[in-house]
Amino acid sequence: MKSTTIPPVRVSRALRRQAESVLREGESLSSFMLDALQRSIAVRRDQEVFLARGRASAAKARLTGRYVSSAQVLDGLSRRLTLAKKNKRG
Repeated sequence: MKSTTIPPVRVSRALRRQAESVLREGESLSSFMLDALQRSIAVRRDQEVFLARGRASAAKARLTGRYVSSAQVLDGLSRRLTLAKKNKRG
């Protein structure tokens, strides 16, 4: 696999110092930046998938006229939480 470079990014001295201050032992600023870039890409992809599901759900609700109230959702989540706590105990 061939690799390529990302354009250099100009940052303030303060931001560079902050980034360098959180580097772990043996970690380079480049590896830190690569990790941050990869994580940001993953977060944005997850956000897009989440939003697409929400838009599809809203469209389906408009088409069918079937909606779920917030009270029903909260009740269902509460039951799931209670069950999960019960299962965790034993």
